Amino acid sequence: MKTKMKLRQGSFLWYLYLDKIYCLLSVRNVKTLVEYFHLLDAHHNNTLNDVLFYHFLKHVTNLRGTQIKIVFDMLDWNAVGEIGFDQFYVLVCILLSHQNHLEEQFMYRHSRPVFDLLDLDGELRIAASNFHTYRFLFNIKKQELKELFHDFDITGDRRLNYKEFKLYTIFSIDKSQERQKAEKEKENEKQKEREKEKGKEKWKSLLLKRMSRVSPESHLEKMRIEI
Repeated sequence: MKTKMKLRQGSFLWYLYLDKIYCLLSVRNVKTLVEYFHLLDAHHNNTLNDVLFYHFLKHVTNLRGTQIKIVFDMLDWNAVGEIGFDQFYVLVCILLSHQNHLEEQFMYRHSRPVFDLLDLDGELRIAASNFHTYRFLFNIKKQELKELFHDFDITGDRRLNYKEFKLYTIFSIDKSQERQKAEKEKENEKQKEREKEKGKEKWKSLLLKRMSRVSPESHLEKMRIEI
């Protein structure tokens, strides 16, 4: 079983806030991230090579070495052996969206950049193998991957063009919102049940207190009067 990607608690990224609608960092957070990027840039080239990148991801996530190399190759789209701040920023937003369970929202809001990242060969098509390789970044399960190509590969070439991918992101965000709505309704029902049970317990407690104030003698006296 593969370990789900997580940010390490207490790491720098743990304290950054990702907007839940647009899946972007605030201006203040971006400035902080720029400073952090410069600290990581040990060679002062405004870039991170594969070694620096490896140690960064190893420090802030639980990703394995092979996964880190896969991510680096994806971001190094020019194959120059290093990434700049733009690629670093995209990665941080992906990591934060994953941590905050906003993967569908991120893909929907940034469908074009995500498509370009997954289109490794620049053919304007994404093969199933590409999705399979990088699905851990977006928390895409194997069954969802099968359904994705079954439902959205309109041309039938076993690859997705941008329009097909965009349709997938729209469907995913709708499905995610429906799921969240159902979970919220379920939680509301549970809350009502808890409040109902709490009310019953409170009533029982009041009844027991009232009964405890009445002495046995007063009960007997009351019975005599009634007789």
